[in-house]
Amino acid sequence: QVQLVESGGGLVQAGDSLRLSCAASGRAFTAYTIGWFRQAPGKERDFVAGIRGSGGGPYYADSVKGRFTISRDNAKNTVNLQMNSLKPEDTAVYYCAAHILTGARRSNYAPDFGSWGQGTQVTVSS
Repeated sequence: QVQLVESGGGLVQAGDSLRLSCAASGRAFTAYTIGWFRQAPGKERDFVAGIRGSGGGPYYADSVKGRFTISRDNAKNTVNLQMNSLKPEDTAVYYCAAHILTGARRSNYAPDFGSWGQGTQVTVSS
C-alpha cells in the first residue's frame, strides 16, 4: 500500500505558476499510476493529470493540457505537478492518489484510485 502527502499549494495571481508535490511512502511506488485530482467548492472531484506506473507516460485532462506537466522522481518517491499560466478556474483543493492496482494503467476515474492524500489548496486570483 502507498501513502501519499501533498504539498506546494498557495495563493497566486492569474498567469503565475505553482509546483505541487506528492510524496509517497510504502512499497512499490513506481508500480502505481499516480493521479492528480481537484475539487472546487460545491463541485465534484475532477481528474487533472496522471502518470502511469511501471514506466508509463503522462496523460492530462483537456482543461490543463499545455499548461500543466506531471512528472515522477523515482529517486525521491515523488510525483510533481508543474502548473503554469494558472487561471482563476484552477482554484480548488488538489489531491494526489494512487491507482488501486499496479501497472501502467490509464484512468481518470476517481473510484479507480485509493490512498488519497489530505489535499493542498490552490487559489488563483484574477
